[in-house]
Amino acid sequence: MKKRAADEWLPATQAIHVGYNADDAKSAAVMPPLVLSSTFRQASPGEAQSEFSYSRVSNPNRAALESNVAALEQAAQGFAFASGCAAASSILQSLPAGSHVIAGEDIYGGTYRLLEDVFASNQHIELSWVDLSDTKALHQAFRSNTKLLWLESPSNPLLRIHSIADVAAIAHQHAAQLVVDNTFATPVLQQPLTLGADVVMHSTTKYLNGHSDVIGGIVLTSDDVWAERLRFAQKAIGAVPSPFDCYLALRGIKTLFVRMKQHCTNAETIAQWLNNHAQVKRVHYPGLSTHDKSSKALAQMTHPGAMLSFVLKGSAAQCVRFAQATRLFTLAESLGGVESLIAHPATMTHASVPIERRKRLGIDDNLLRLSVGIEAVDDLIADLAQAFAAACLS
Repeated sequence: MKKRAADEWLPATQAIHVGYNADDAKSAAVMPPLVLSSTFRQASPGEAQSEFSYSRVSNPNRAALESNVAALEQAAQGFAFASGCAAASSILQSLPAGSHVIAGEDIYGGTYRLLEDVFASNQHIELSWVDLSDTKALHQAFRSNTKLLWLESPSNPLLRIHSIADVAAIAHQHAAQLVVDNTFATPVLQQPLTLGADVVMHSTTKYLNGHSDVIGGIVLTSDDVWAERLRFAQKAIGAVPSPFDCYLALRGIKTLFVRMKQHCTNAETIAQWLNNHAQVKRVHYPGLSTHDKSSKALAQMTHPGAMLSFVLKGSAAQCVRFAQATRLFTLAESLGGVESLIAHPATMTHASVPIERRKRLGIDDNLLRLSVGIEAVDDLIADLAQAFAAACLS
């Protein structure tokens, strides 16, 4: 039987094997050795002895991680960075000064801060915020200098779903390109490049690593121009991850597919339970029939995911008590780890968004966001039930 090439493997197999081959290592180590060297011997001045010369430019552990995630996203190339924000910054820094960027309204608070308070405020870019569900408003937002459209789907924290194919087509119609933050979905649930996106990014801190012990980001593309820009940004700006961070993230990806199955199963059960709770006003979860979505948009995902948010009926004070009362759901920022987390977006992940804007979008003081982990779902539901009681909402 003919041996299958790596690009013929199914994604769950690629997650475990792409990026490193024990046959290529002198030690034959099954796991990729950690290469901490900052520099590498050159054969002659200016001529590297191998593909590596200096670890800011490239490193074996980083190259393994980049190859692995690129395979999962069906991208030609990947570029790892020191954080998700560093990845986003490098994309924006790669645009010509004065470029116009359109961003979806419902977006992670850190990305909002980066776009609005860093790049727009220092006039590197012009910026427009648009409700991407309003096709007419989106078309009207484009200008002659629009270079980029920034999309989250599902969005943070309201889990809004947009058709990536439709948004990409609109961007391309106006000679712009589409960047999709795929952190919430992961390549397991959705692959934006196959739907027309030009660039995909992840916070590898989240589901890809999956163990809440690494900060990182990665950008994937099959566009040669973007690849050259991102390679230059890595080298010139130097916001790159350490070899050990890359090693840990790659280790986490090996279990990504099995983890996502349990994450998603648990989240779907909890979303249904919350949706039937008398003290819950609304649940934001794409898998519910009550969620604002189009069948076309949701069809781009293999599962609605493992993130959800919900609005309590009680007071803001009761909402805070609820968040403080959970025990298995740890009150903390971030998401995508094996452990369940609860966050209060208005004061945590989206605190940098002006209050008037938050309220208009629906990110009010009674909104809580859950990153559902892989614990026993009955224990998670019991934890939420006791939190309702502790907040006098049962």
